[in-house]
Amino acid sequence: MDVRQLAAVELRKRVAQNSGNLWITLPQNEREEIKSRLPELILAEVDNLVRHSAARVVAAIATIEIPLGTWGQLLPFLHQTCTSPQVSHREVGIYILFTVLENIVEGFQEHLQSFFKLFEQLLVDPVSIEVRITTVRALGVIAQYIDSDDKDDLKAFQALLPAMIQVIGQCVETGNENGARQLFDVLETLLILEVPILGRHIPELAHFLLQCGGNRNFEGELRVLALNALNWTIQSNNLAPAILEGLMPIATEEEPEDLDDDAPSRSALRIIDGLSTNLPPSQVFPALRNLILQYFSSPDPQNRRGAMLALGVSVEGCSEYMTPLMNEVWPIIETGLVDGDTSVRKASCVAVSCLCEWLEDECAAKHAVLIPRIMDLMNNTETQRSACTALDALLEILQDVIDQYLPLIMERLAGLLETAPLPVKAVVTGAIGSAAHASKSGFLPYFQPTMAHIQHFLVLTGEGEEIELRGITMDAIGTFAEAVGKDVFRPYFPDMMKQAFQGIEMGSARLRECSFLFFGVMARVFGEEFAPYLPNVVPALLASCKQDEHGDESIALSVADASSAFASGSSPASAITAGDADTSVELEDVNLDKLMDVNSAIAVEKEIAADTIGTLFAACKAHFFPYVEQSALELVALLPHYYEGIRKSATDSLLEIVRTFYDLSDPQEWKPGANVAVPLSSSVKELVGHVLIPLLEMYETEDNKSVASSLCVGLAETINKVGPAFVEGHLDTVCNIAIQILEQKAFCQQDPDQDEAEEAPEDQAEYDSVLISSAGDLVSALAQALGSDFTPAFTRFFPLIAKYYKKNRSLSDRSSAIGCLAEIIAGMKSAITPNTLPLLELFHRALGDPDAEVQSNAAFAVGQLVENTQDELAPQYLHILGALRPLFDVTPDSPAAKLNAKDNAAGAVGRLIVRNMSAVPLEQVLPIFIDALPLKNDYLENRPVFRAIFHLFQTNGAVLYPFLDRLLQVFAHVLDPSHADQIGDDIRADLIQLIVAINREDPAKVQASGLAIWLPGA
Repeated sequence: MDVRQLAAVELRKRVAQNSGNLWITLPQNEREEIKSRLPELILAEVDNLVRHSAARVVAAIATIEIPLGTWGQLLPFLHQTCTSPQVSHREVGIYILFTVLENIVEGFQEHLQSFFKLFEQLLVDPVSIEVRITTVRALGVIAQYIDSDDKDDLKAFQALLPAMIQVIGQCVETGNENGARQLFDVLETLLILEVPILGRHIPELAHFLLQCGGNRNFEGELRVLALNALNWTIQSNNLAPAILEGLMPIATEEEPEDLDDDAPSRSALRIIDGLSTNLPPSQVFPALRNLILQYFSSPDPQNRRGAMLALGVSVEGCSEYMTPLMNEVWPIIETGLVDGDTSVRKASCVAVSCLCEWLEDECAAKHAVLIPRIMDLMNNTETQRSACTALDALLEILQDVIDQYLPLIMERLAGLLETAPLPVKAVVTGAIGSAAHASKSGFLPYFQPTMAHIQHFLVLTGEGEEIELRGITMDAIGTFAEAVGKDVFRPYFPDMMKQAFQGIEMGSARLRECSFLFFGVMARVFGEEFAPYLPNVVPALLASCKQDEHGDESIALSVADASSAFASGSSPASAITAGDADTSVELEDVNLDKLMDVNSAIAVEKEIAADTIGTLFAACKAHFFPYVEQSALELVALLPHYYEGIRKSATDSLLEIVRTFYDLSDPQEWKPGANVAVPLSSSVKELVGHVLIPLLEMYETEDNKSVASSLCVGLAETINKVGPAFVEGHLDTVCNIAIQILEQKAFCQQDPDQDEAEEAPEDQAEYDSVLISSAGDLVSALAQALGSDFTPAFTRFFPLIAKYYKKNRSLSDRSSAIGCLAEIIAGMKSAITPNTLPLLELFHRALGDPDAEVQSNAAFAVGQLVENTQDELAPQYLHILGALRPLFDVTPDSPAAKLNAKDNAAGAVGRLIVRNMSAVPLEQVLPIFIDALPLKNDYLENRPVFRAIFHLFQTNGAVLYPFLDRLLQVFAHVLDPSHADQIGDDIRADLIQLIVAINREDPAKVQASGLAIWLPGA
């Protein structure tokens, strides 16, 4: 058998060699004899593996002969074999047909209808499950060649779907794991095809997969396969409630101890996460909320635990939608943290960690409840690790209130560093890092004692837990350095760099990742003092960017090749040739799980390395010049990488390099306009040419919304820095990126089930809103760069942006639409005039929005419009002032968004006064306006506020005299050197001049308010 198997493999290689030329050189009679004898030999072969290898020989020959029209006997032979009364013949016939179709479906297009009739019989083969499985696989290949215009083929294929699903069910029921795995691959292929082959069958398919995944009598691995396939159906609308109902019982099942082991419960939670992030939250969270309430009220702790975990995984995609509902969520969390069952308390800690990541303000506001309960759980060894993880997440966001807890927290964490097992020590060390991040200089008393406690973790070398603790310690020490500052940290700096370099040499991707992160932090802390380390650091980063990720070096098959084979629906049966022409790897003969298990640790390491390169240049400035060219080349090479995290880091770093290089080129201030008035230096222009074109090419095929969003934000930041010269020659391409995204027609936004002419749905996932907002940032930057030359583009962009301000749009959409238009006005200045009235009408509506964040942006937008338009808006002043008035009704403990709105409203009133004071009823407006001072949140609006005050003093000073005491208090506040700068140098100079003038009139008041120190000679 081994000899026959080897002969078949070698024969296939010879046939395929040199694109089939070796086969063609054979005499015609010899080729004919092989073609006639080979099928007979396969039918007579008893060994399945040999039959399969020989079938691939037939497929290789057919690939050459069928297009030449020289093997007309093959299809009749296969049809006859597939319908033979002998089961072994049917198995051979369909397998040969399957392998042939994999190679040359396009040559058989006219035979598809006859294939469908044949497959209809084979799907219900009365004896052989192998026949039925191979038929489904053959249909999976054909599906990839059906066009949406081929209505007859589409209809015939869809008629076979119920029988195909039945075959998958038979595999699962009989525990046929290999068959099930192959058929779930087929299903996933059908689900990701652009042609909606499954169409109306998706609900039926989702129901079937849920049944398979939820049946505890089936093998665990098969259930996981079913649920993984179900994951591909979640883009379909209106299925979420039914899917969630089926998933919740699965989510309550026990999880394995090992985090790397898969299980149905983990698959179910992954799908809940996927539903939350991929669908509009209005389709997911209402149904999920009801299920969470139902399961959390159950006496069964497994149900309560499942409910809590489901809540945790849903936060990422539903955070904005959940915000107004948090009063319903907190009682569940608070009860879960004191639940009588350990598993529920641990799950509650997980949920707290998720909430802290995505709902920072809401969680920080609950500190008085959360911290004591989490600290209690840290006292119990069973919940200690989960509690420390939750505390870590909470400390990260506490900021202003951490001081009251810091002594207690540090005492408790320091104790655990001594007594806890290694996995808990790792989490404790991370939590101390978060405490340092939140407390900043408040961490100084704890810095040296903590360093003494944890430094010895940096010499750990054991695999697994020791390496993890060493890496987390490195991360934490970097955070300490940022908290205490370079002067305090300097004595530790050389030794810690030495430890980081040792980490690179230990052969651990995790430690290399931590070392790279540490280098970035040290560069930020020490700036140009870090430069002496660049000759050792940069080569390590570049070497990381160049390394391979796939695990088995002996298999010359790249992950990208394997991924593309799977993405195209190719079967594991196909041979992929890699390296020289004589080397071939049969995918069916290797461990596919191992092959496809991309080394994610190395991928993450490369992501961090790419990100750190940009950080180093920004920090070390001109010292990095020798590495710019090589770094840019390596980062550009990473842009097509399959892993989105690497593409995002490479994008961010490349644009950071451009901005830093520009800053160091001693640039003149750029001037807005489509024609570049201030050209870039030749070296900056050359760098931009090397970077921008590959980024724009990457966008064309970018399928990840997060990467596309990062690209938009990075381009916007770079345009704002470098000006119109950055997009010179590429302006239309960059504009089209924003247009595509705002029209929801970018590659990463495409929905295969949606007709191209169909308008994209208004209700969208929260990640989609982030992408829309990023496109708005790009449009705003273009307006800043082009100034009045943006006018033609504004005609196109205005309706695209304005459509996102509708009542049924999300808060994020509404807020970013108004904010984007405000920034565009600031860029276009008086060129906005022809659009004044439609913009004013839109902003007036937005001032009445129920959300303070939108009101804040609308107040800023109105102010910008009033300041920049050449139209006389005096007749509109009372309407505008009436709409702004409610924004001033705040209290000191109002939410930040309301306080922001008040500051922006004050800025808008300031602009109204400066533009046309006579149209403002000052006796009604000034008491409210001055009472709103000093601004507490948005200091940028101090500029229009003080310009208005100066204008009033110069033109109508008497009107301000009743408010003089109050104004002097405001002046003292904004000039107080113990506060962060709130007004800028220009306003400060004018304000001091005003104080001098007031002092001439009323020196006693100036003296009483403590402002005499600002007088000349003081």
